[in-house]
Amino acid sequence: MVQRLHLVFGGELVDPQKNKFKNVDDIHIVGMFPDYDSAHAAWKAEAQRTVDNAHMRYYIAHIHRLRDEEAEASATEELG
Repeated sequence: MVQRLHLVFGGELVDPQKNKFKNVDDIHIVGMFPDYDSAHAAWKAEAQRTVDNAHMRYYIAHIHRLRDEEAEASATEELG
């Protein structure tokens, strides 16, 4: 079975209409999750916890999409 990792993170935005964080050092890393359902549950909990702050946003990053396990590794990846 393929593992599809998801990262949940968020923080305060400069402007609620844009996706630019006010302070990157203050980004809250909620965690890494093995599937979308558990990531969505964590995202929802954090979004609801911060609902009173219009500048706070949480996101789900689909980490599994950053890497194609079937593709050959690049020269850089082979070094590590």
